[in-house]
Amino acid sequence: MPDQSVPAVPSIPAVPPTPPVPLSALLAREDLALRLIAGPPDTGTVIHWAHTSEMADPYPYLLGGELLLTAGVHIPDAAGSGTYFDDYVSRIVAAGGAALGFGVAPVHDTVPRALVAACDSYELPLVEVPPRTTFSAVARAVWQLMAQARHAELRRVSEAQQSLATAASRPDPVPAVLRQLAQRVGGWAVLYGPEGAELATAGRKPGDTARTALNELAGVVRPGPTSPGPVAPTGPATPTGVGTGTRAGTDRTAPPATGCPVPLPPVAATTRPAPSLSPSPSPSPSSASDTLAGTHLAAYALGPGQGFVLGVAAPRRDPGDHTIVSVAAVLLSLLTGEHHSGAGAARSSALVRLLLGAAPEAVAPLLGGERWVVVHARPDTHAPDAVAASALGTALGSPLVDLAQDVVRVLVPADRETTPQPGWTFGVSAPSDPREWALADTQAARALARARATRTPLVHHAARPALADLVPAEDAVSHARTLLAPVAGTPALTETLRTWLSLHGSWDRTAVALSVHRNTVRQRVARCAALLAADLDDPDVRMELWFALRQHQPARQDR
Repeated sequence: MPDQSVPAVPSIPAVPPTPPVPLSALLAREDLALRLIAGPPDTGTVIHWAHTSEMADPYPYLLGGELLLTAGVHIPDAAGSGTYFDDYVSRIVAAGGAALGFGVAPVHDTVPRALVAACDSYELPLVEVPPRTTFSAVARAVWQLMAQARHAELRRVSEAQQSLATAASRPDPVPAVLRQLAQRVGGWAVLYGPEGAELATAGRKPGDTARTALNELAGVVRPGPTSPGPVAPTGPATPTGVGTGTRAGTDRTAPPATGCPVPLPPVAATTRPAPSLSPSPSPSPSSASDTLAGTHLAAYALGPGQGFVLGVAAPRRDPGDHTIVSVAAVLLSLLTGEHHSGAGAARSSALVRLLLGAAPEAVAPLLGGERWVVVHARPDTHAPDAVAASALGTALGSPLVDLAQDVVRVLVPADRETTPQPGWTFGVSAPSDPREWALADTQAARALARARATRTPLVHHAARPALADLVPAEDAVSHARTLLAPVAGTPALTETLRTWLSLHGSWDRTAVALSVHRNTVRQRVARCAALLAADLDDPDVRMELWFALRQHQPARQDR
């Protein structure tokens, strides 16, 4: 069976970043009566927040993207005849300020003409704030508009996630996911194969230059020995994926971005660590982004060792787009994982043969081994889902995963060492051949119960020779059947007694292992003692019952 590792797809943000506020939306608020009096008339300026400052040099206190509000307290009397306003505006622009709001009254009756001229010269939007409008009202309006935009973006992202999940369940999942992705970002989506060929595309294709640049990005992030290594950023690094911000993240020492000329300059690539279950062995970045002539480009590696890459070219880069593309990348990584090797076809063949009556030992070679262990795993904090179960199977080196309620079962070749994984509790059976898989499943379940009760990350089924090996199996089973007959018809009693004895009569740990209340454990054990007419405090009785329970195999139930 080929070695596998967790797909190094970009992590999905819990929520998209808060969208900025268009300056035009703030100017449209009639209750504020703001007026644009200088700077470009319609530049698509956006604001990330509002900040009030009366400092003569606000540069050290700005993060970028602000609407800087001032009443002009800092302006000296002779400012109009010198370079004060030119220096003041240049520092705001250098700090990445988005716009300047000047409050008329009580300090100044009108906006100084020299300030208007300086803002026109540096193309910084200048907004006149009338006397009746407080700076607090302007800041509140900014936050209100941001909340509205965030709500709309969250709704858009939620709808996109649902549509992508639906597309992944279609008969043609890969083209369907690409179509939905292209529609949601308003651009073009492409799946590159390990050799760099375009396997599937959807949406409106960009120009040849943009397609060439996107192919270059795909080569940067594609894992494997033939792909380029990490690219060191030479300028201000853009955030990974399509979720790029605006002027707020600009390097103050770098010239403003004007698009990428051809040939493509070095790409600002961001490395993302793989999930903790199995770190990626590839040093290449898992995603990278760039902008070319107004087209936003992003490439996502879908997993180390696979070689598949998702490329996206879009005319805009909205805050929620990175979340949407990340979801699509995760879905495509799962869909393409089966195509990278013949493991999926071999498993399908084994399943068909089993359904048609073949013995398990006859199909085991198709699955990659002759002796196996069964692993029962349970997350420490929450119920497992399909993605977590698949990632766990990958970390353990086996795609043979079963997710049932709160337990994940994995069939692992015995020659692969099962090691603890952060956030999981494991119970591992003894190595067995396919004819003993049902017994191994029971062993793993008991080992998991003991691991949870003792708060141990991993417990192996004990397989060393014991006293029971000296007794013929038929005699041992007959003895167990006779001794346990009074309680054998109630699986809850036998399993409670088995767990209680294995934990040395601890009520609390037995309750944890069985996920029941400790009073329920007491009642069941007392019932067993009554039905068996046995003194469970007697160590000889406990030993004999434990021996019998070891031979007693209850009817297997679907988990």
